[in-house]
Amino acid sequence: MNRRVFLMTAGLGALHACTSGKTQRLNVMNWGDYIAPTTIATFEKEFAVRVRYATYENNEELFGKIMSGNSGWDVVFPTHNRIDPLRDLGLIAPLDHGRLTTSNLFPRFQNPLWDPSLDWSVPYMWTTSGIAYNRAKFPFQPASWSDLWRPETRGKMTMLDDVDDVFGAALAKLGFLYNSASADELRKAQREIIAQKPLVRAYISTEARDQMVAGDVLIAETFATTAQLAIDGNADLSYVLPKEPYAAYCDCAVILKESKRAALAHEFLNFILRPEISAEIAQTIRTATPNEKAFALLPAATRQSTTLYPDAATLARAEWPLTLPPEIVRLRDRLWTEAKSA
Repeated sequence: MNRRVFLMTAGLGALHACTSGKTQRLNVMNWGDYIAPTTIATFEKEFAVRVRYATYENNEELFGKIMSGNSGWDVVFPTHNRIDPLRDLGLIAPLDHGRLTTSNLFPRFQNPLWDPSLDWSVPYMWTTSGIAYNRAKFPFQPASWSDLWRPETRGKMTMLDDVDDVFGAALAKLGFLYNSASADELRKAQREIIAQKPLVRAYISTEARDQMVAGDVLIAETFATTAQLAIDGNADLSYVLPKEPYAAYCDCAVILKESKRAALAHEFLNFILRPEISAEIAQTIRTATPNEKAFALLPAATRQSTTLYPDAATLARAEWPLTLPPEIVRLRDRLWTEAKSA
Protein backbone atom coordinates (compact mmCIF):
# COMPACT_ATOMS: atom_id res chain seq x y z
CA MET A 1 0.00 0.00 0.00
CA ASN A 2 1.47 3.38 -0.94
CA ARG A 3 1.54 6.36 1.38
CA ARG A 4 -1.34 8.18 -0.29
CA VAL A 5 -3.69 5.22 -0.08
CA PHE A 6 -2.57 4.55 3.49
CA LEU A 7 -3.39 8.10 4.55
CA MET A 8 -6.75 8.04 2.79
CA THR A 9 -7.64 4.78 4.48
CA ALA A 10 -6.51 6.08 7.85
CA GLY A 11 -8.57 9.21 7.38
CA LEU A 12 -11.69 7.23 6.52
CA GLY A 13 -11.17 5.06 9.59
CA ALA A 14 -10.85 8.08 11.85
CA LEU A 15 -13.93 9.66 10.29
CA HIS A 16 -15.92 6.46 10.83
CA ALA A 17 -14.87 6.39 14.49
CA CYS A 18 -16.03 9.97 14.98
CA THR A 19 -19.32 9.69 13.14
CA SER A 20 -20.24 6.37 14.74
CA GLY A 21 -19.99 7.91 18.21
CA LYS A 22 -17.74 5.10 19.38
CA THR A 23 -14.39 5.64 21.08
CA GLN A 24 -11.55 4.01 19.18
CA ARG A 25 -9.65 1.30 21.01
CA LEU A 26 -6.02 0.30 20.56
CA ASN A 27 -4.84 -3.11 21.76
CA VAL A 28 -1.27 -3.09 23.12
CA MET A 29 0.64 -6.02 24.60
CA ASN A 30 4.04 -5.51 26.25
CA TRP A 31 6.47 -7.15 28.65
CA GLY A 32 5.47 -7.07 32.32
CA ASP A 33 6.51 -3.97 34.32
CA TYR A 34 7.81 -2.32 31.17
CA ILE A 35 6.01 1.01 31.02
CA ALA A 36 5.50 4.07 33.22
CA PRO A 37 2.28 4.24 35.28
CA THR A 38 1.09 7.36 33.41
CA THR A 39 1.99 6.38 29.83
CA ILE A 40 -1.24 4.72 28.77
CA ALA A 41 -3.53 7.21 30.54
CA THR A 42 -1.70 10.14 28.93
CA PHE A 43 -2.04 8.61 25.46
CA GLU A 44 -5.74 7.86 26.02
CA LYS A 45 -6.46 11.42 27.12
CA GLU A 46 -4.53 13.11 24.32
CA PHE A 47 -6.00 10.99 21.52
CA ALA A 48 -9.46 10.43 23.05
CA VAL A 49 -9.11 6.67 22.75
CA ARG A 50 -9.16 3.62 24.99
CA VAL A 51 -6.20 1.27 25.26
CA ARG A 52 -6.54 -2.40 26.09
CA TYR A 53 -3.18 -3.17 27.68
CA ALA A 54 -1.89 -6.63 28.59
CA THR A 55 1.50 -8.19 29.33
CA TYR A 56 3.57 -11.30 28.65
CA GLU A 57 6.74 -12.72 30.22
CA ASN A 58 8.84 -13.90 27.27
CA ASN A 59 9.04 -13.92 23.48
CA GLU A 60 7.74 -17.48 23.28
CA GLU A 61 4.55 -16.47 25.10
CA LEU A 62 4.18 -13.52 22.74
CA PHE A 63 4.54 -15.73 19.67
CA GLY A 64 1.96 -18.14 21.04
CA LYS A 65 -0.56 -15.33 21.43
CA ILE A 66 -0.17 -13.81 17.94
CA MET A 67 0.70 -16.77 15.67
CA SER A 68 -2.89 -17.24 14.51
CA GLY A 69 -2.83 -13.86 12.76
CA ASN A 70 -6.23 -13.20 14.31
CA SER A 71 -5.27 -12.32 17.88
CA GLY A 72 -6.91 -8.92 18.13
CA TRP A 73 -3.68 -7.14 19.15
CA ASP A 74 -2.32 -4.10 17.33
CA VAL A 75 1.07 -3.24 18.88
CA VAL A 76 3.51 -5.64 20.54
CA PHE A 77 7.15 -5.45 21.71
CA PRO A 78 9.33 -8.40 20.58
CA THR A 79 13.07 -8.54 21.20
CA HIS A 80 15.16 -7.45 18.22
CA ASN A 81 16.21 -10.96 17.15
CA ARG A 82 12.55 -11.94 16.73
CA ILE A 83 11.86 -9.26 14.11
CA ASP A 84 13.04 -11.40 11.16
CA PRO A 85 10.87 -14.42 12.06
CA LEU A 86 7.83 -12.18 12.59
CA ARG A 87 8.41 -10.55 9.20
CA ASP A 88 9.04 -13.87 7.44
CA LEU A 89 5.84 -15.31 8.92
CA GLY A 90 3.88 -12.32 7.62
CA LEU A 91 2.80 -11.28 11.13
CA ILE A 92 4.02 -7.66 11.19
CA ALA A 93 3.28 -4.70 8.95
CA PRO A 94 5.81 -2.34 7.34
CA LEU A 95 6.02 1.06 9.03
CA ASP A 96 5.19 4.44 7.52
CA HIS A 97 8.17 6.62 8.40
CA GLY A 98 6.24 9.74 7.50
CA ARG A 99 4.40 9.22 10.78
CA LEU A 100 7.39 8.45 13.01
CA THR A 101 10.08 10.67 14.58
CA THR A 102 12.88 8.10 14.49
CA SER A 103 15.41 10.93 14.28
CA ASN A 104 15.11 11.11 18.09
CA LEU A 105 17.01 7.82 18.33
CA PHE A 106 20.75 7.44 18.83
CA PRO A 107 22.39 6.91 15.39
CA ARG A 108 23.24 3.27 16.16
CA PHE A 109 19.53 2.61 16.75
CA GLN A 110 18.46 4.38 13.56
CA ASN A 111 20.32 1.79 11.51
CA PRO A 112 20.50 -1.40 13.63
CA LEU A 113 21.76 -4.76 12.37
CA TRP A 114 18.40 -6.46 12.79
CA ASP A 115 16.33 -3.88 10.83
CA PRO A 116 18.72 -1.52 9.01
CA SER A 117 16.12 0.97 7.77
CA LEU A 118 13.64 0.41 10.61
CA ASP A 119 11.18 -0.81 8.01
CA TRP A 120 9.45 -3.10 10.51
CA SER A 121 10.25 -1.98 14.03
CA VAL A 122 11.00 0.96 16.34
CA PRO A 123 13.55 0.46 19.16
CA TYR A 124 11.84 0.86 22.54
CA MET A 125 14.30 0.00 25.34
CA TRP A 126 17.57 -1.95 25.51
CA THR A 127 19.66 -3.83 28.03
CA THR A 128 22.70 -6.09 28.42
CA SER A 129 23.31 -9.50 29.98
CA GLY A 130 26.13 -9.62 32.55
CA ILE A 131 27.03 -10.39 36.16
CA ALA A 132 25.70 -8.76 39.33
CA TYR A 133 27.47 -9.44 42.61
CA ASN A 134 27.67 -8.34 46.22
CA ARG A 135 30.96 -6.49 46.82
CA ALA A 136 30.69 -6.70 50.61
CA LYS A 137 29.99 -10.45 50.89
CA PHE A 138 31.34 -12.16 47.80
CA PRO A 139 35.02 -13.23 48.01
CA PHE A 140 36.17 -11.87 44.63
CA GLN A 141 35.23 -9.40 41.90
CA PRO A 142 34.06 -11.27 38.80
CA ALA A 143 35.54 -10.19 35.48
CA SER A 144 34.96 -13.17 33.19
CA TRP A 145 32.19 -15.61 32.37
CA SER A 146 34.51 -18.32 33.67
CA ASP A 147 34.12 -16.81 37.15
CA LEU A 148 30.60 -18.26 37.19
CA TRP A 149 32.20 -21.71 37.19
CA ARG A 150 34.47 -21.10 40.22
CA PRO A 151 33.76 -23.24 43.32
CA GLU A 152 33.29 -20.14 45.51
CA THR A 153 29.93 -19.55 43.80
CA ARG A 154 28.38 -22.80 45.10
CA GLY A 155 24.92 -22.21 46.54
CA LYS A 156 25.31 -18.44 46.30
CA MET A 157 24.69 -18.00 42.57
CA THR A 158 21.73 -17.89 40.20
CA MET A 159 21.78 -18.15 36.43
CA LEU A 160 19.17 -16.77 34.08
CA ASP A 161 16.32 -19.09 33.20
CA ASP A 162 16.98 -18.27 29.57
CA VAL A 163 18.47 -20.57 26.95
CA ASP A 164 20.03 -17.70 24.97
CA ASP A 165 22.01 -16.37 27.90
CA VAL A 166 23.03 -19.53 29.72
CA PHE A 167 24.34 -21.00 26.48
CA GLY A 168 25.80 -17.61 25.60
CA ALA A 169 27.83 -17.48 28.81
CA ALA A 170 29.09 -21.05 28.33
CA LEU A 171 29.98 -20.40 24.68
CA ALA A 172 31.84 -17.18 25.47
CA LYS A 173 33.70 -18.93 28.31
CA LEU A 174 34.97 -21.43 25.74
CA GLY A 175 36.05 -18.66 23.36
CA PHE A 176 33.16 -19.06 20.92
CA LEU A 177 30.62 -16.54 19.70
CA TYR A 178 27.95 -15.76 22.30
CA ASN A 179 25.31 -16.54 19.68
CA SER A 180 27.08 -19.46 17.99
CA ALA A 181 25.20 -21.44 15.33
CA SER A 182 27.66 -24.36 15.46
CA ALA A 183 26.12 -27.66 16.60
CA ASP A 184 29.51 -28.89 17.82
CA GLU A 185 30.12 -25.73 19.86
CA LEU A 186 26.63 -25.92 21.37
CA ARG A 187 27.28 -29.49 22.51
CA LYS A 188 30.54 -28.38 24.14
CA ALA A 189 28.63 -25.55 25.83
CA GLN A 190 26.08 -28.04 27.13
CA ARG A 191 28.88 -29.96 28.86
CA GLU A 192 29.94 -26.72 30.55
CA ILE A 193 26.39 -26.03 31.70
CA ILE A 194 26.03 -29.51 33.16
CA ALA A 195 29.39 -29.17 34.93
CA GLN A 196 28.24 -25.85 36.42
CA LYS A 197 24.88 -27.14 37.69
CA PRO A 198 26.07 -28.21 41.19
CA LEU A 199 27.10 -24.60 41.82
CA VAL A 200 23.79 -23.05 40.75
CA ARG A 201 21.20 -22.20 43.38
CA ALA A 202 18.44 -21.68 40.79
CA TYR A 203 17.70 -20.71 37.20
CA ILE A 204 15.62 -17.54 37.60
CA SER A 205 15.27 -14.15 35.96
CA THR A 206 13.67 -11.08 37.57
CA GLU A 207 13.25 -12.97 40.87
CA ALA A 208 17.01 -12.63 41.42
CA ARG A 209 16.56 -8.93 42.18
CA ASP A 210 14.88 -9.39 45.57
CA GLN A 211 17.19 -12.25 46.52
CA MET A 212 20.25 -10.11 45.80
CA VAL A 213 18.84 -7.14 47.70
CA ALA A 214 18.20 -9.41 50.69
CA GLY A 215 21.71 -10.91 50.47
CA ASP A 216 20.47 -14.46 49.87
CA VAL A 217 22.12 -14.51 46.43
CA LEU A 218 25.64 -13.06 46.17
CA ILE A 219 26.31 -13.41 42.45
CA ALA A 220 23.98 -13.75 39.48
CA GLU A 221 23.91 -13.83 35.73
CA THR A 222 21.30 -11.18 35.06
CA PHE A 223 20.12 -8.35 32.85
CA ALA A 224 21.28 -4.78 33.45
CA THR A 225 17.72 -3.68 34.15
CA THR A 226 17.31 -6.24 36.95
CA ALA A 227 20.77 -5.37 38.26
CA GLN A 228 20.00 -1.65 38.38
CA LEU A 229 16.78 -2.24 40.30
CA ALA A 230 18.73 -4.42 42.76
CA ILE A 231 21.48 -1.82 43.10
CA ASP A 232 18.83 0.79 43.87
CA GLY A 233 17.79 -1.41 46.80
CA ASN A 234 21.25 -2.42 48.05
CA ALA A 235 24.30 -0.17 47.67
CA ASP A 236 26.66 -3.14 48.15
CA LEU A 237 25.71 -4.55 44.74
CA SER A 238 27.59 -3.98 41.48
CA TYR A 239 27.16 -5.06 37.86
CA VAL A 240 29.99 -5.99 35.49
CA LEU A 241 30.14 -6.96 31.84
CA PRO A 242 32.66 -9.78 31.27
CA LYS A 243 35.87 -9.29 29.34
CA GLU A 244 34.57 -11.76 26.73
CA PRO A 245 31.63 -11.04 24.43
CA TYR A 246 28.27 -10.57 26.13
CA ALA A 247 24.75 -9.99 24.79
CA ALA A 248 22.87 -6.76 24.26
CA TYR A 249 19.15 -6.83 23.53
CA CYS A 250 16.72 -4.26 22.21
CA ASP A 251 12.97 -4.67 22.62
CA CYS A 252 11.14 -3.08 19.71
CA ALA A 253 7.61 -1.85 19.01
CA VAL A 254 5.93 -3.38 15.95
CA ILE A 255 2.49 -3.18 14.40
CA LEU A 256 0.83 -6.49 13.65
CA LYS A 257 -0.25 -7.05 10.07
CA GLU A 258 -3.70 -8.08 11.31
CA SER A 259 -4.28 -4.65 12.90
CA LYS A 260 -7.25 -2.69 11.55
CA ARG A 261 -6.07 0.41 13.42
CA ALA A 262 -2.78 1.11 11.64
CA ALA A 263 -3.14 4.90 11.82
CA LEU A 264 -3.75 4.87 15.59
CA ALA A 265 -0.98 2.29 16.06
CA HIS A 266 1.46 4.64 14.32
CA GLU A 267 0.32 7.44 16.63
CA PHE A 268 1.15 5.22 19.61
CA LEU A 269 4.61 4.37 18.28
CA ASN A 270 5.31 8.04 17.66
CA PHE A 271 4.00 8.88 21.13
CA ILE A 272 6.54 6.56 22.82
CA LEU A 273 9.25 8.07 20.61
CA ARG A 274 8.68 11.46 22.22
CA PRO A 275 11.70 12.34 24.39
CA GLU A 276 9.70 13.14 27.52
CA ILE A 277 7.64 9.94 27.24
CA SER A 278 10.63 7.66 26.57
CA ALA A 279 12.61 9.30 29.38
CA GLU A 280 9.80 8.81 31.88
CA ILE A 281 9.46 5.13 30.95
CA ALA A 282 13.21 4.47 31.08
CA GLN A 283 13.62 6.22 34.44
CA THR A 284 10.62 4.41 35.93
CA ILE A 285 11.55 0.88 34.86
CA ARG A 286 15.32 1.49 35.22
CA THR A 287 16.43 0.39 31.79
CA ALA A 288 18.30 2.05 28.93
CA THR A 289 16.55 4.18 26.34
CA PRO A 290 17.69 4.08 22.69
CA ASN A 291 16.26 7.60 22.35
CA GLU A 292 19.08 10.18 22.34
CA LYS A 293 16.80 13.11 23.05
CA ALA A 294 15.17 11.21 25.90
CA PHE A 295 18.60 10.32 27.32
CA ALA A 296 19.37 14.05 27.57
CA LEU A 297 16.33 14.50 29.83
CA LEU A 298 17.34 11.81 32.34
CA PRO A 299 18.84 12.71 35.76
CA ALA A 300 22.63 12.95 35.71
CA ALA A 301 22.98 9.93 38.00
CA THR A 302 21.04 7.78 35.52
CA ARG A 303 22.99 9.05 32.51
CA GLN A 304 26.22 8.21 34.34
CA SER A 305 25.12 4.69 35.34
CA THR A 306 27.61 2.26 33.78
CA THR A 307 25.16 -0.53 34.62
CA LEU A 308 22.61 0.86 32.17
CA TYR A 309 24.93 2.72 29.80
CA PRO A 310 28.34 1.04 29.41
CA ASP A 311 31.15 3.12 27.94
CA ALA A 312 32.05 2.87 24.26
CA ALA A 313 34.94 0.43 24.77
CA THR A 314 32.78 -1.93 26.82
CA LEU A 315 29.85 -1.65 24.43
CA ALA A 316 32.14 -2.60 21.56
CA ARG A 317 32.37 -6.14 23.04
CA ALA A 318 28.61 -6.60 22.89
CA GLU A 319 26.96 -9.05 20.52
CA TRP A 320 23.44 -8.26 19.35
CA PRO A 321 22.23 -11.84 18.83
CA LEU A 322 20.53 -12.35 15.50
CA THR A 323 18.10 -15.07 14.45
CA LEU A 324 19.56 -18.56 14.44
CA PRO A 325 18.62 -21.20 11.82
CA PRO A 326 15.52 -23.18 12.92
CA GLU A 327 17.42 -26.46 13.17
CA ILE A 328 20.00 -24.85 15.48
CA VAL A 329 17.25 -23.35 17.65
CA ARG A 330 15.66 -26.79 17.97
CA LEU A 331 19.01 -28.39 18.86
CA ARG A 332 19.86 -25.73 21.42
CA ASP A 333 16.40 -26.00 23.03
CA ARG A 334 16.81 -29.79 23.29
CA LEU A 335 20.31 -29.46 24.76
CA TRP A 336 19.00 -26.91 27.27
CA THR A 337 16.18 -29.23 28.35
CA GLU A 338 18.66 -32.09 28.74
CA ALA A 339 21.07 -29.92 30.75
CA LYS A 340 18.40 -28.71 33.16
CA SER A 341 17.18 -32.24 33.79
CA ALA A 342 20.67 -33.79 34.07
